[in-house]
Amino acid sequence: MNIVHGTWEPLPATRWEDGFLSGNGHHGVLVFGDANDERVVVTHHTLVRPNGSENAGPPRLAAQLPLLQDQLLAGELHAAETFTDGRDLQWVQPFHPAFQVRLRRPSGAEPRRYRRSVDFTTGVVKAVCEGWSSRVFVSRADDVIVQHITAADLDIALDHRLPGAPPGLAVGDGAVLTPEGALLTLRVRYPGNDTAYTGVTLVVVTGGRTTLTPPGVRVVGAESVLLLTRVLRHTGELDTTPHARALRELLPAGEDPYATLLDRHTALHRTAYERVTLDLDADPAERSLSGSELLVHPDSPALLERLFAAGRYHLLSAAGLLPPRLVGLWTGDWNTAWSGAFTNDANLNLQTASAATAALPEVTAAHASLIQRQLPDWAENARAVFGARGVVAPAHTDGESGLTYHFSREYPLHLWTAGADWLLKPLVDHDETNGCRDPRTAHALAQVAQFYEDFLTRTDKDGNLVVVPSYSPENRPANASWGAINAAMDLSAARHALLTAAEYHPGPDGDRWRALADRLPPHRINADGALAEWAWPGLDDTYDHRHLSHLYGVWPLDEINPYDTPDLAAAAHRALELRGAENDSAHGHLHHALVAARLRDGERVAHALGQVLKGDFFHASLMSAHYPDRDVYNADAAHTLPAVLIEMLVQSTPDRLVLLPALPTAYPKGQLLGIRTRFGAELDLTWNPQETTAVLRPTRTHRIELRTSAGAGPLDLVAGEDHVLALGAW
Repeated sequence: MNIVHGTWEPLPATRWEDGFLSGNGHHGVLVFGDANDERVVVTHHTLVRPNGSENAGPPRLAAQLPLLQDQLLAGELHAAETFTDGRDLQWVQPFHPAFQVRLRRPSGAEPRRYRRSVDFTTGVVKAVCEGWSSRVFVSRADDVIVQHITAADLDIALDHRLPGAPPGLAVGDGAVLTPEGALLTLRVRYPGNDTAYTGVTLVVVTGGRTTLTPPGVRVVGAESVLLLTRVLRHTGELDTTPHARALRELLPAGEDPYATLLDRHTALHRTAYERVTLDLDADPAERSLSGSELLVHPDSPALLERLFAAGRYHLLSAAGLLPPRLVGLWTGDWNTAWSGAFTNDANLNLQTASAATAALPEVTAAHASLIQRQLPDWAENARAVFGARGVVAPAHTDGESGLTYHFSREYPLHLWTAGADWLLKPLVDHDETNGCRDPRTAHALAQVAQFYEDFLTRTDKDGNLVVVPSYSPENRPANASWGAINAAMDLSAARHALLTAAEYHPGPDGDRWRALADRLPPHRINADGALAEWAWPGLDDTYDHRHLSHLYGVWPLDEINPYDTPDLAAAAHRALELRGAENDSAHGHLHHALVAARLRDGERVAHALGQVLKGDFFHASLMSAHYPDRDVYNADAAHTLPAVLIEMLVQSTPDRLVLLPALPTAYPKGQLLGIRTRFGAELDLTWNPQETTAVLRPTRTHRIELRTSAGAGPLDLVAGEDHVLALGAW
């Protein structure tokens, strides 16, 4: 294993947070790697615990909306606090683990010459010592958890007892001997509910003898044991017979089943993972360190190399049926923070930020699947809350419902109208990268534009449209309440959604939407020279906050940039300088870095990265935490970091390429290979203090603007013809 494309530890994990991860976007595993008491925690994207919210809907407030708009426009700055149906804050259904596959060795001997590792190129988690080895991966080809163990004697069982498991779970175990070895089942039904999930594990024993030891089996004298596991969520009773048969059908006749399953999986996983690589010319000695050793070298380029690789690996592994949750696809505890949900007002958006540029269409496809499944719910949100056609996305979802029901006085998320644009932006980036427009994205954009047609009806004294009510996640003006007027994010999102929908729909609809966008007011620069978070006069900024919603026009949009809008870019940079970190959330630091990269501030990028790298945000698994000191398991930093590193090296729009816009001085030499650009070219970039070379492989004939430290100029690209740019020192 190339240590840049994997990580290792000299000891088993003692905390589930340190367990090495594998996944295929449906199933996931956390592997402890303990030779005497191995635990493999199994997860699945569909596992959310009913908590009453499965029947919740959006508040029906449309009839009260005109009064609220009148009040806010009349200066009643706290009017939105009563725009509610009186319900208490209701969380979405929480994500939880399924069970753990437990393997105990009777000998209990102290492991000698132990090592556990995960290979990012294959997704195989491996642990080895004298007399024992374990290899685990989650197949992208066959949607099955595959575990191969070499040990003579083993006790094997499925165990639902994990931290935080609620009382009242109805649990049923099953174990039967089969010609292959055994079949284990574990059925868990939620309290007071007909919803359940079942784990099915086929135990394939080579050599030795298998006996029943309820709730599991004992294997004695085996050469090896292969476990194939799936999880199914269902209502009522489940007949496991066809599912057991399906697992048996994965066993190839006359072939090594583990090798065959791995080959099928690797053909898909390796291809995706290896599309993009980063080399920062790190010290080979530091590259060879274990993950936990490397994490105490926060200034090491080797650490960034490995975290870039781990971030892409974990992002790919978490995306399939759905995109990554707040915890990616993994948890070892039923009490997941913030329900382990999809949080759409920064977290999911940041985690998937590298999907198009880092050549992971698998992630974009998962993201698109979530959106398409929930569009009817988004339409209900628009009707119920705003009395409008079109769609409004929720700020929180469990992956099942897309209805808006998570809101409160302090978090009036039902007022937030920018979510659909932010969620659709990665799909638009994907279309630009590939040079064709997905009709599903076109349809969704049209729905967003229709909402704005109905919602944007109020005007100010100058005739500009007014976004009222308006919300800037998750902040409030210093002198007003959370529900306000003309949040900068809402203005940017409305403008972008309307103009993008017009691009996808030329003709009368597009003309009408473009005209509506032109009536939106400009951004406001406040008395501090900063881009104001609320463009409405008299609303004062609150600077110390983890979210940077008001800089949405800088990133991920291209609305504000140093080239076309230098005055606004300078004001945005001032707003970034004034922004505090509030509670030191990882997503706030990396969001700061992404905006700084767009504004060409490499040292600010380096500082924001340093806050995360020096703040003890990463577990030994190289999955991250939400807060410093590894507090609260959370995938934001792990999945977002690759996007930050790409943005500081390469930025593109459909008509522009910017090379090394924000390279920190700490990384004077390196290679970034395989990046996709939004003008339809693959890019390899190599740099050192003396020269920079970029190789472009365009798929479209197009003229773009090239920007480097030396200036700007036109560049003509021809489809199918490589273009080599030899530039001076960066």
